[in-house]
Amino acid sequence: MAVTVRPVTRPERDLAVQVYIVEVLKGLGVTFRHFFVNLGRHAAALAGVKAAPGAVTIQYPEDPPALGGRARTRHRILRRSDGSPRCTACLLCETICPARCIRITAEDSPAVVIEKRAKTFEIDLGLCVFCGNCVEACPVDAIRMDTGDLDIPAMDRRSMIWDLEKLMRDG
Repeated sequence: MAVTVRPVTRPERDLAVQVYIVEVLKGLGVTFRHFFVNLGRHAAALAGVKAAPGAVTIQYPEDPPALGGRARTRHRILRRSDGSPRCTACLLCETICPARCIRITAEDSPAVVIEKRAKTFEIDLGLCVFCGNCVEACPVDAIRMDTGDLDIPAMDRRSMIWDLEKLMRDG
């Protein structure tokens, strides 16, 4: 089977295309069109005229955004009825994490019913991609991402690493 190859002809680029002035003006035209259309819609709404609603900007952080029921936000570790962490240090969440931001050190548990527990449990929220794989992988439902915290401010990288005590605060 013979394959025919046809050369692609490129359009000539004149000076206006090479300088991008025309393209910049087109982009500004789109921006100004959106601005003035929204301004007109808001003015019509203030005047009491029925029109399409204008775009509204959320005034974050004063007005927090509405989150869906399945939104993935900051992590938390759940507690048992005795107050200890529910984590059994199976290392599944650490293994499945694509960002490698979870570090767990296991130790033997003093309770006979529980084989081992997490001695240390750290999540580097600066590296986390909030994929939720750790929540899905946990066999004992020890970790969740349902705190509702969207902003996690920090002044340095070290304060973005949350240990077991910080993670259990909401659990």
